[in-house]
Amino acid sequence: MKTFDSDPGDEHLQVGAPEITAGGVSAARTSLRQIRAETGLLRGARVLLKVNQAEGFDCPGCAWPEPDDRSHLEFCENGAKAVAEEATLRRVDAAFFATHPISALHERSEHWLGRQGRLTAPVYKAPGDDHYRPIAWDDAFRITAAELARAGDPERAVFYTSGRTSNEAAFLYQLLVRMLGTNNLPDCSNMCHESSSVALSATIGLGKGTVSLDDVHSADLIFVVGQNPGTNHPRMLSALEIAKDRGARIVAVNPLPEAGLIRFKDPKRARGIVGRGTAIADLFLQVKVGSDLALFTLLNRALVGAGAIDTAFIAEHCDGFDELAAYLRGVDRDALLEATGLTAAALDAAVALLAASERTIICWAMGLTQHRDAVRTIREVVNTLLLRGSIGRPGAGLCPVRGHSNVQGDRTMGIYEKPANAFLDALAAEFGFDPPRDAGYDTVEAIRAMRAGAVDVFVGMGGNFVSAAPDTSVTANAVARCRLTVQVSTKLNRSHVHVGESALILPCLGRTEIDRTGGRVQHVTVEDSMSMVHRSQGTLEPAAADLRSEVAIVCGLARAILPAHENVDWDAFERDYDNVRDRIERVIPGFERFNERVQRPGGFRLPHPADDGRFTGGGRAHLTVNPFTPVAVPAGRLLMQTVRSHDQYNTTIYGLDDRYRGISQGRRVVFVNPVDLEARNIGDGDIVDIVSEFRDGVERRAERFRIVSYPTALGTCAAYFPEANVLVPLDSVAEGSGTPTSKSIVVRFEPA
Repeated sequence: MKTFDSDPGDEHLQVGAPEITAGGVSAARTSLRQIRAETGLLRGARVLLKVNQAEGFDCPGCAWPEPDDRSHLEFCENGAKAVAEEATLRRVDAAFFATHPISALHERSEHWLGRQGRLTAPVYKAPGDDHYRPIAWDDAFRITAAELARAGDPERAVFYTSGRTSNEAAFLYQLLVRMLGTNNLPDCSNMCHESSSVALSATIGLGKGTVSLDDVHSADLIFVVGQNPGTNHPRMLSALEIAKDRGARIVAVNPLPEAGLIRFKDPKRARGIVGRGTAIADLFLQVKVGSDLALFTLLNRALVGAGAIDTAFIAEHCDGFDELAAYLRGVDRDALLEATGLTAAALDAAVALLAASERTIICWAMGLTQHRDAVRTIREVVNTLLLRGSIGRPGAGLCPVRGHSNVQGDRTMGIYEKPANAFLDALAAEFGFDPPRDAGYDTVEAIRAMRAGAVDVFVGMGGNFVSAAPDTSVTANAVARCRLTVQVSTKLNRSHVHVGESALILPCLGRTEIDRTGGRVQHVTVEDSMSMVHRSQGTLEPAAADLRSEVAIVCGLARAILPAHENVDWDAFERDYDNVRDRIERVIPGFERFNERVQRPGGFRLPHPADDGRFTGGGRAHLTVNPFTPVAVPAGRLLMQTVRSHDQYNTTIYGLDDRYRGISQGRRVVFVNPVDLEARNIGDGDIVDIVSEFRDGVERRAERFRIVSYPTALGTCAAYFPEANVLVPLDSVAEGSGTPTSKSIVVRFEPA
């Protein structure tokens, strides 16, 4: 049995020069090294050939869509790492838990916990015990049911979901929770793209993007804003390269220069191995953290002032133009420009590109969504495209790039704490019960409720709640106040060691594995960032005989928790997932002939009203006024954003390197502009504590971070999450969406 015993700290951390090219030979080499270490080359090669294939499985990493003419190697470096992590030969079994008390696991790093391997059987931590011990599946379900009954009120339970859950499992999970009697269904969207969903729903009528992959390939102009595709969704770089080959111009908007937006070498193409690759960004706008709203306000002011707008489109499809135009004419251009940190020449170059483009796409990720004014910012992005008539047109539109592989599908399936009445009405008609109508807890509200002692049971369907959430210490202590915490997981993470009075770990099949639930090989479905729904079917033998699918786990919980109901046959759902899809078809619009259409290679695309020029409920889009107020940063402080390293995906740490930024063998670093260092008399390489400042007066401290001199935007800095999540105040959230403000934290440095 392979083991992973070392738990290195940051004493061997090394800093080199950042790279200016993503991909290439180094990406291929790193992928092979990770596969060889975790699965062996032959086994790993077999499974990689099935990643993102029509007859294979959806990558357990990001939600970037697959092209129709996909290659035999339809994965990226980080996708290979995700597959290697899931297909690893390492195992966490009863012997592991017998020799590792929970108190000892507290001291281990996130990297070490994840590298121990796949969970193999359900385990239970009894009240007062310091060990997880084996438990039978039915006993685990009974304990969960008993604690829910003891709570006496379904509102005292929280049911969290990560973005990797399949459509089928997500639909059944929300059905179980609503039949129990609550809408307490927080999910990872609350912490990432909730601001996008709120802004898009209010302006165009649906909280999803409007573009397809073909649109990206055929665009004239693409803005990539607050996003690092080279690390977070590298296959996007292949799409940008195709667009560049067809003549597109690309504008990168980010506080840090990122290798993937400078030059890309596709390791699947000859020129990506032996050639120079493709220069990606034609224009780099290095904005200060949190100033994107100021930037897009300036762009829109210039478009309106120059008459570079689509007046016919606006007249036919939009409300609010007169109010927006009047506001834009009155804004202080110089003050907004100063807030962005850009030169007038850089702004003018961006305006010229926008004014000349007939087909513009704006892509964004958490660099826009995790700010106080995130909803306003995204509404202003919508304004830009509406003013240019670039929504609902081929090669143009809105592209929020989702993270986890089915985070968008989970929301489509009803994983949402504020469900629409139309969805609840359809659920009631199909299943013959009265769903709760009051809004449930989102993620931040759930943590607050746990902190207040108002939650007895927490159930996590995937994910790593404790590490992913803000204000890590507060979140961990809040979770500890629950009587029972239940985690459905494939591998160990921090949420298995910060638990309630009692705790269950229920191990599930991974995306890569064959699912023989009900005595037949099952497939599930997922929805990508561009609303394509397609099937996923694993090819590896399960890591252990006692694993169950997410669908089977939900059905097992439901049978134990809920009384029998004539319209809900949990046994039938578990026996054949086609039965689940039949019910999805009858509840959720767009899934007509679900079982038939999902068999087509590539699946099918869910309709978007913008495709037909229909927007909000009244049929018209809304142009909105979005005043910009900069975050107040006192003298001597910086505005910090959290970022991922190249060796991680969300809270999963594949390794301790970030080669694109020149970091190896460590993660406790903070990137700061050399001018800001000199002004504070701090040297490159100094060890500091990072202290965040918020109006509540609570000191939040991340200890012993190495200063790295780096070309960040002036007045800003960056550090990796989840290590820096301890600095994000629980009560600092985006207005209108409740998303934690992980990208705008006021910090100071103190000598360690």
